[in-house]
Amino acid sequence: MPSVISTPARRSAYLRLFSLRGTRAFTTGNLLARLPMGMFSVSAVVMIAGSRGSYALAGAVTATGLVATALAGPGIARLIDRHGQARIAVPATLLSVLGSLALLLCVRFGAPDWTLFAAYAATAATPNIGGLSRARWAHLLRDDPGALHTANAFEQAADELCFMLGPVLASFLTGTFFPEAGTLTGAVLLLAGMLLFTAQRATEPPVGARSRAPSPLRSPGIRPLLACFVATGMVFGSMEVGTIAFADAHGHRAVAGAVLALQAAGSCAAGLVFGARRPAGVRLGHCLAAMAVLMALPWAAAGAAGSLPALAGALLVAGMATAPTMVTAMTLVQRRTPADRLNEGMSLVVTGLLTGIACGSAAGGWTAQHLSPGTALAVPAAAAALALLVHTASTGVRRNVSADGPEG
Repeated sequence: MPSVISTPARRSAYLRLFSLRGTRAFTTGNLLARLPMGMFSVSAVVMIAGSRGSYALAGAVTATGLVATALAGPGIARLIDRHGQARIAVPATLLSVLGSLALLLCVRFGAPDWTLFAAYAATAATPNIGGLSRARWAHLLRDDPGALHTANAFEQAADELCFMLGPVLASFLTGTFFPEAGTLTGAVLLLAGMLLFTAQRATEPPVGARSRAPSPLRSPGIRPLLACFVATGMVFGSMEVGTIAFADAHGHRAVAGAVLALQAAGSCAAGLVFGARRPAGVRLGHCLAAMAVLMALPWAAAGAAGSLPALAGALLVAGMATAPTMVTAMTLVQRRTPADRLNEGMSLVVTGLLTGIACGSAAGGWTAQHLSPGTALAVPAAAAALALLVHTASTGVRRNVSADGPEG
């Protein structure tokens, strides 16, 4: 297998990355399978609300899926670490696709409400697709930290891109064709992408003997990192609700999705630059500090200018702090998690983010309802400051116990 280091230096960091054999094929499959992650929630809300006339029911069903995913994710990842990606991810994806199709049929044929919850809960079997891809990069680039940094930046940019395009595609499909079109297309893309991804066996991390390594939760420094991910998830959840509430209050609810996409666009662009440049000496604390400062901009824009265009510009800038923070934190998780339990470690990150998103959505919604939409945009700023505080406190404790190296 060719080495990233031996590739001519004149080529860009990303071209060098994808010169490795098999990386383009598994990335193509991964992107196909990851795109539906931004489609399913929007598709389900449109489908259920349009059929049953209740956004409350639609929100409750999608929230159930979120909780189920957070609970099931680490267990599925543990099985993947123990038995291999292809052996577990394919049947798990099939179960998830069946759940999506069952939801579609239950909505289409007027099944009782409880069946919607049961069907959507089955979609929690979806493996952490981004985590599977990051595990492959960590295996392939285990001897090249610089290239692994670039790979993690690419993966974060891919996350942002899929969550930008997914809701747009779902809205187009459900509005242009029929309400179930978004869910059906997402299920097809998920299955096709996962089959292509897992077919690339040459890049799959090997499965050794049953791991005796402790749970990633017991690895030094992991718990504070997960706390940071929870706080970061609160940033995402509260920013989404606050932006929608602010746009609605100004009579522009229809463009709220496009405004939110600007935050993801800023993050995607910053992530690609961060991955290519590989700035020396940048630690997680620096990224969290930048996020704490930039996440205050939307709140300030909403209060000072009070206009949606001003908020849109602030979201674009604020989003630029997200990807560097996620890339740096994800690299730390890879370093601190036992190699044969890496998928489980990545899944715990997703659990932390989902928990934070749920908490942030609730906090942002309460603030928008009982105070004001503009004040709700202070919640993401507070959550970003909390993430910085957690990291600063944990770093101080770790320094008093033992040296932790330069990455934290």
